[in-house]
Amino acid sequence: MNLLAKRAAKIHERLLEFYGEPIWRNPLPAIDELVSTILSQNTNDVNRDRAFNALRAKFPTWEAVRDAKTRDVIDAIRPAGLANQKGPRIQQVLKSITEERGNLDLSFLGDLPVDEAKEWLTKFNGVGPKTAAIVLCFALGKPAFPVDTHIYRVTGRIGLRPEKMTVEQAHPHLEGLLPPEAYYAAHLNIIRLGREICTARKAFCEKCPIKKLCDYGKSR
Repeated sequence: MNLLAKRAAKIHERLLEFYGEPIWRNPLPAIDELVSTILSQNTNDVNRDRAFNALRAKFPTWEAVRDAKTRDVIDAIRPAGLANQKGPRIQQVLKSITEERGNLDLSFLGDLPVDEAKEWLTKFNGVGPKTAAIVLCFALGKPAFPVDTHIYRVTGRIGLRPEKMTVEQAHPHLEGLLPPEAYYAAHLNIIRLGREICTARKAFCEKCPIKKLCDYGKSR
């Protein structure tokens, strides 16, 4: 284990001591998680959930969403923002999956190696590394580490990734620093740290449980 991986492990342990073992909501089926994550792009969790619930209330099945008039899908998901982009994107992903698989059951991804499952998901327009990793980690229990804006910002400040590393490059980089069994808890706890303490507007280093392990915290 190199020095950076050792520091990542210490940060993970300290966040577990500070926040405890996190548990997200009950897992969704993979296709539900995929649609939910597309809706989450460029919005917050509250608006994502409002749009997701409105979509499920309006259409009884994902097949119905796939085959609906695009305007009706757009109207249902307006709370998530960018509805004119996300509506057609969701429908096209659902259509493309159906064309390839004959149905919308993504449980088969759980039987594939992680890299193959990621490659399969990211070939669809609108499904990037973060979306794929969220589906695999939270719906299918696969070892994938999603990198959202909070994780990208916080790991940069801490010094767990090179400053100019892209978000896409950060996915495999951070996966290489932590053992797969730590991905779920580390992902959720770093996000919580980014929302509550290491915020985009200001880092409240005096409250931070990992200040002594953080490049930014030690420099202040």
